[in-house]
Amino acid sequence: MVSEARLIPEPSVITAASLASCDREPIHVPGAIQPHGLLLVADAASLVVVAGAGELETRLRPEWLGHALSVVLGRDLARMLAEVQPGPGGLLHLTGLRGPMETFDASLHRSGPFIVVELEPASPEVMSATETLLSLDRAATAFERASSLASLCDHAALTFRQITGFDRVMIYRFLDDGSGAVIAEARDPGLPSFLNHHFPASDVPQQARRLYIRNRVRVIPDVHYTPAPLRTASGTMADLDMSDLTLRSVSPIHLQYMRNMGLDASASISIVQDGVLWGLIACHNRRPRGMSYEARAACRALAGGLARQIRAREEAEIYREQLRLRSAEDAVLARLGRQGVTAEVMQDLSGDLMQMLGASGFLALMADGHASAGHVPDRQYWPGLVERVRHHGAQTPFRSHELARQHAPARDFTAIGSGLLAIPLGGALEGTLLWFRAEKVELVNWAGNPHKGVDLPPGAMLTPRASFADWHETVRGRSEPWSLADVAAAVRLRDGIADTYRQRELMRLNQELDSALRERDHLLLQKDYLMREVNHRVQNSLQLVSSYMALQAHENDDARLTAYLSEARRRLAAVSLVHRRLYRDEQMETVDLGRYLNELCNDLAQSMGDGWVRQMRVDLAPVLMSADRSIHLGLILTELVINAGKYAYDGAEGPISISVEQHGSRIRLVVADQGTGSVKPGKGFGSSMIEMLTSGLDGELEFAPNHPGLRAIVMVPIDALA
Repeated sequence: MVSEARLIPEPSVITAASLASCDREPIHVPGAIQPHGLLLVADAASLVVVAGAGELETRLRPEWLGHALSVVLGRDLARMLAEVQPGPGGLLHLTGLRGPMETFDASLHRSGPFIVVELEPASPEVMSATETLLSLDRAATAFERASSLASLCDHAALTFRQITGFDRVMIYRFLDDGSGAVIAEARDPGLPSFLNHHFPASDVPQQARRLYIRNRVRVIPDVHYTPAPLRTASGTMADLDMSDLTLRSVSPIHLQYMRNMGLDASASISIVQDGVLWGLIACHNRRPRGMSYEARAACRALAGGLARQIRAREEAEIYREQLRLRSAEDAVLARLGRQGVTAEVMQDLSGDLMQMLGASGFLALMADGHASAGHVPDRQYWPGLVERVRHHGAQTPFRSHELARQHAPARDFTAIGSGLLAIPLGGALEGTLLWFRAEKVELVNWAGNPHKGVDLPPGAMLTPRASFADWHETVRGRSEPWSLADVAAAVRLRDGIADTYRQRELMRLNQELDSALRERDHLLLQKDYLMREVNHRVQNSLQLVSSYMALQAHENDDARLTAYLSEARRRLAAVSLVHRRLYRDEQMETVDLGRYLNELCNDLAQSMGDGWVRQMRVDLAPVLMSADRSIHLGLILTELVINAGKYAYDGAEGPISISVEQHGSRIRLVVADQGTGSVKPGKGFGSSMIEMLTSGLDGELEFAPNHPGLRAIVMVPIDALA
């Protein structure tokens, strides 16, 4: 069956016409492996081998294509593979797989509908688990004791060189612009140094960076290898995703890149922080050299610890910087809070504000003037800078360490203002704060000329750069970049100044309001005095009218007229009682309805006869209600009690229960008797008055049987707008 296998077509040649960038090269599906190992691809459902790569016939088994994976490997894999999940997290490692002439270590994982098996020659020298753990523990301890990020990376380079045995090990950090720089190095003295050298972003394409995150350790034992193509009985494997394969064949462009550097072997170990590629541990060797599975596992674990230590030191540095900035902010804001946000006060603070953000100049443009410290551009450039900042946005700070690139007039003052961090104050302040940083002339060491273009004729193969000789570049027109902590401090300062201004304005307004309130209180005292005087006079008038009615009833022999006068006195008493309370209480706008109606019931009972005092039962909830609405409700209660006495008991004494309950924003008044009243009362003067008063309160009136007697139910809102 081996004779039926055929080569899968290799990827088409990468030409300048079809590939504008290395980012487009399909490096995750190369269709080949590095020949120091072997590859088997089996169908995940049947575990039958459907493809392979490498010298399988001579190094593993003459017949492999179409055979069961367990037969080819000599292991029963069904149970073990049932627990293997897709992706790099689902690796299964086997040792001691024997071939005709050598022993292999195997790594198995899923890739789509396939089981992929990588076989590599077993290392003759294998460290025990105890030795590995002790070595990792020593390295981790050294990392923890490092006093700075630079010291940590130096320790890391030396440690990884000891583990891997490579001639040169570099800690390579990706910078904000995508380029990289070697920040630490451990090397054989016979090799040139790349320490502090920069490499352009194109040296590590974006798709390669994504694979570095996914596959943390990559080894090229011999850069001069000939790829071993993937072989199968059909052409369906050309798109097999080989991203997680250690043996995956490397881009020919990268291999040439390594050869141009004079290397025979290389390895890379990713430094990943929260899924972001921080940098690489790049290993170079002048002779072919591999790395055992155990060494790769140790490097992967150690790189994870290194990433955590780097993050801890970066966060500690950020924290210390934040504390310093917060302390400076508090001092500035405290003084502004005491003295006010004015140009004069800002001038006194300008030196502190400049030093706070490590600027060489500070300028504050305020509505009442300006303040400055250090070196700032001439006044003629200020309007243009303010317009540029406001065009950027009112909420987002404007920052640049190459101001002339974004604002052409800045070319005139590059020496003192290559960097600008500015933020509008906004609101009623209408000001702008601007920090300037002077030009920082920098000599950058590159490993080769990063600006040298490649002019290729149509159809020519894209090749990497061939020169890595020191190339020095003098960079001008740039300042020290503004950090995120600087920007955050500027935002907090803007917000703090705005809050301070608002607080001082609020204090001023509160003082004016206090003065107005004192004036109002004086007027209210006068009003209360006048209201009490009016209420006193109204009370006297009501008592005088009541006395006239009593005298008239006493001197009149007409019983019917006497009864009318008595009812009129009781109605008058309901109004008089409220005025007595208004005259007596401090609060004249509202009254306690429960207390008012209780006193009213007592007055009504006494006016109707001594026997009625014992017959009335009240259950009144305390509810605050306006005096005007209380009077109307008191009149309604008076009429209901009078009607109950008149119609339920024919003028005789009888039990009457009175209750008031609060239901949300409404109150419920119930007057119930046990007499002979019907559900439909008469339409006399009292009933008409009850309906009129209830309607005036936007309320509802309902009569219901009490078995025996009648229940009058009044529902009214507590407030007029309820």
